[in-house]
Amino acid sequence: MKKIVVLFFMYLVSTSPSPAQVSIPLYETIPNSKPSVNKEKADSANGSIRITQVSIPTLTIYIPAVSSVKTTAVVICPGGGYGMVAAGHEGFDIAKVFNEWGVAAFVVKYRLPDDAIMVDKSIGPLQDAQRAIQLVRQNATQWNVDPDKIGIMGFSAGGHLASTASTHFDKAVIDNPGNISLRPDFSILVYPVISFIDSMAHKGSRNNLIGKDPSAEKIKEYSNELLVTPKTPPAFLVHAKDDGAVKYENSVRYYEALIKNKVPAELRLYERGGHGFGLNNSTTTDKWMDRLKTWLKANRYIL
Repeated sequence: MKKIVVLFFMYLVSTSPSPAQVSIPLYETIPNSKPSVNKEKADSANGSIRITQVSIPTLTIYIPAVSSVKTTAVVICPGGGYGMVAAGHEGFDIAKVFNEWGVAAFVVKYRLPDDAIMVDKSIGPLQDAQRAIQLVRQNATQWNVDPDKIGIMGFSAGGHLASTASTHFDKAVIDNPGNISLRPDFSILVYPVISFIDSMAHKGSRNNLIGKDPSAEKIKEYSNELLVTPKTPPAFLVHAKDDGAVKYENSVRYYEALIKNKVPAELRLYERGGHGFGLNNSTTTDKWMDRLKTWLKANRYIL
């Protein structure tokens, strides 16, 4: 297994309006890993940061200005088809807006499924999402976070990861000796991949995570609309009907499953917008982030 050194430090939150920010490793010893060379690459295209070949996962921490009240936190999983991490417009940019709202944000640079670096590539990203939730809860006091208001957010394939964390939380795929809850308190899913069933699947994400010829059991295991129960966390979903990459039915099916199980949920569908629009759907003056803020307030996640 890869060994990495964790630098222990006192994390001091700045009293200035600018958010304090630092990146830390998710693990001291990365689980489910094979010895390999770190080949991670980052580039910028159209102003968006894209990271590929991730084998050493990290958490980038955005803490808002000091408050006397413990804050809500959101763990953010950028998209990228499980082939890259779109860390800019689906990660860091989102985190900065949350800080403006007084919400702590944590961007996960999760491992990308690869047989060359993992014993079981199908659980690698979920391990990192669960570890991020675990780490935020463990450090809730240090980061001034309310441990009962920790949500998860995901875009595209990151939405699949976030919805997997929201439906697989009873099965820990990481060491959890303290029995810390791995259940997100809410989820925010933006043009998410939800299902791996043939009629709805984003085949690139499915192929990358569970292979090109998965069993029917494996497809069901990662089709999260089939795994919703009354314990699944409440969700806010956003999708455009003309999304040519991930069918909007993914969001509809998950929403319907939540409603069937009497789990609070809201779905915002736009006629146009395509895929990957991040903060701003330029085809409409309606701002989905404003709608999200209203939903968070209505559900008492933020003031």
